[in-house]
Amino acid sequence: MAFVFSSAFRKQGLFVPFLNAVRGMSSSGGPTPPFTTLSVSRPVDAVTHVEICRPEKRNAMNKAFWLEMVDCFSQIAEDPDCRVVVFSGAGKLFTSGIDLMGMASDILQPDGDDTARISWNVRRTIVKYQETFSVIEKCPKPVIVAVHGACIGGGVDLITACDIRMCTQDAWFQVKEVDIGLAADVGTLQRLPRVIGSRSLVNELAFTARKMYADEAKSCGLVSRVFPDKEAMMAGALEMAGEIASKSPVAVQGTKVNLIYSRDHSVADALDYMSTWNMSMLQTQDLMKSAQAAMEKKSLKEIIFSKL
Repeated sequence: MAFVFSSAFRKQGLFVPFLNAVRGMSSSGGPTPPFTTLSVSRPVDAVTHVEICRPEKRNAMNKAFWLEMVDCFSQIAEDPDCRVVVFSGAGKLFTSGIDLMGMASDILQPDGDDTARISWNVRRTIVKYQETFSVIEKCPKPVIVAVHGACIGGGVDLITACDIRMCTQDAWFQVKEVDIGLAADVGTLQRLPRVIGSRSLVNELAFTARKMYADEAKSCGLVSRVFPDKEAMMAGALEMAGEIASKSPVAVQGTKVNLIYSRDHSVADALDYMSTWNMSMLQTQDLMKSAQAAMEKKSLKEIIFSKL
């Protein structure tokens, strides 16, 4: 399936009018076919904007969403025209989390003739839904997530799989699963401790389901930037994405792959992996182009790097 991008904005020289591009990132046109829950656009060169687009349902995650996310990010991973992704939510909030009504049959009425078969089918379903957010990590392109308003339940699972997190001053986050009678099972309990670094705080959030507001999210490291409103946040996200996109895709994507590998392995193993990785990647022409730009005091935005 090919993406149908909703915006044809292109750079003019070295100046990018980020605010105009942000205004062009509106989801007023609804989901982008063939998707029914996602809007996908190209607001500026090399930057793909993915938006949860169910504002009338508070961006609740229904069955279609869980499947479409995998299709969307699998395509982005292979798209040579994309170097960075910005992810956001349409409407008044980022997401209210799982669509309980839409998912009830999978969760409450699994197939199977006995306990063993029912359990196998439940496990198969959970693994499939875990892939919805793991695919963000597997995508070699950096993913910047921009959160406004509420980010509840599955929304926390989603953002912890992203590379850079930012939010608006009115944003709040809630690990909601214990309030609906289950343990979060698609990423929060595995990724949030690595993101925040405080087991005590993670345990508190997971056991109590209390809300965490923007200032606390910033102080604990869940987000790296807080903006006064959504428009300012989207402009900031797009500016950051443009900065990343201007650099060598070999360097940027290699950096993401190795950051994630290092997170999950010992220092010794990660160094060994890094040396194997760079024994070939250091032979890229991008290295000489970047070095020459530095010596000539040129911006990398003036350098043309081949697609990857």
